[in-house]
Amino acid sequence: MTATKTASATTRGIKKNRTKTTAKVPYSEMEPEALWAEYRVAPSAELREFLTKKYLHLVRYNAERIHQRLPDEVDVDDLVQAGYFGLVDAIDGYDTDKGVKFETYCAPRIRGAILDELRNMDWVPRLVRHRTARVEQARQRIEMQFGRKATDQEIADRLALDPEEFSKYKRDSRATTITSITRKAYPSDGSREVREIDVISDETQVNPLRLLQRKDLKDLMTKGLSRAERLIVILYYYESMTMKEIGLTLDLSESRVSQMHSSILARLKAQMQHRMRELEPMG
Repeated sequence: MTATKTASATTRGIKKNRTKTTAKVPYSEMEPEALWAEYRVAPSAELREFLTKKYLHLVRYNAERIHQRLPDEVDVDDLVQAGYFGLVDAIDGYDTDKGVKFETYCAPRIRGAILDELRNMDWVPRLVRHRTARVEQARQRIEMQFGRKATDQEIADRLALDPEEFSKYKRDSRATTITSITRKAYPSDGSREVREIDVISDETQVNPLRLLQRKDLKDLMTKGLSRAERLIVILYYYESMTMKEIGLTLDLSESRVSQMHSSILARLKAQMQHRMRELEPMG
């Protein structure tokens, strides 16, 4: 009971002394040790705000260092805002008795708050990233072992996955990255900045020249073929049907379709060689 009264009296005495010295010694003129000693005994919103402003440059410093390793679409001010909460938590949890400078104590907490915010901003689930990393590690080990490109079957066997599960892993590893179409594309000598939206290609637009080339190639390939042969070429190369599906469509056996396909290729090869000789320059 006596100890409690003594502690209370000490706290009242510090508050009273602080009240007396507020006008005489501003926070900006006090030594860091005195600031932390006062905040530990009599924390106030005013002193916390002063400490936050005093060490706010540490937030900016850590945010800019992390931002250097991130895409351009990540705003450094968002990282600063996240780091600010880490700074406030560090101020509330700092213990001068540990013998550690506050700058050293708060740095990992600021970085931790920023990294937590980055994880929250990331739309790709952690499980997806884990699966992608497993597939990539297996691929690299196989390629290092055999000195060639790894096949899907080898990767699936290495991971002990059935075809359906491995297919799911592959879909996850091809997750789309979100980017800003208004960000800078590349440096420009002119005064106008070149953005991604200025140089991105529109895959939905049809190239008329390519359509004409495909039509000419199709006419060349099917010229001189019978109706059944033309259908085999069109269904196999343009409709991506299998030999079995083509046989069912034309009421032919799969082996007959394969035989006709081989014959067509031989004739087309001879025809193309003949045209190549026509295009050769005269000696």
